[in-house]
Amino acid sequence: MRLPLILTTAALALSGCVIQNPGMAPAPAPLPQVTTPSPDVAIRSSARVVVNREMAKRLPGANVAPYTDCVLQNATTAELASIADSGADGAGNAVASIVGRPATSQCIAGAAAAAKGVA
Repeated sequence: MRLPLILTTAALALSGCVIQNPGMAPAPAPLPQVTTPSPDVAIRSSARVVVNREMAKRLPGANVAPYTDCVLQNATTAELASIADSGADGAGNAVASIVGRPATSQCIAGAAAAAKGVA
């Protein structure tokens, strides 16, 4: 009486090993999706480096990241592209122009107040 039970159990265990479609290759695995950053992301990244350097010149020793964020938020893509292309040498006037905008000045004032509150 045990033999039929053992054979049934063995048959069930091996049933998962049966090839469903003999002669057919398995479907290829999908290729991973490769995303390339948009040009705007590359421009912003390059401009961030230049603006950080420019802000650090004007505010030595300060954490300029929040101020740089304010400049980037209030600049157009064309301005950021120009800043990124000009590098550290020609970016001073462009950054100063963006900093002089009311929205940028307010953002920087808020970031400065927050920094004083934390310190």
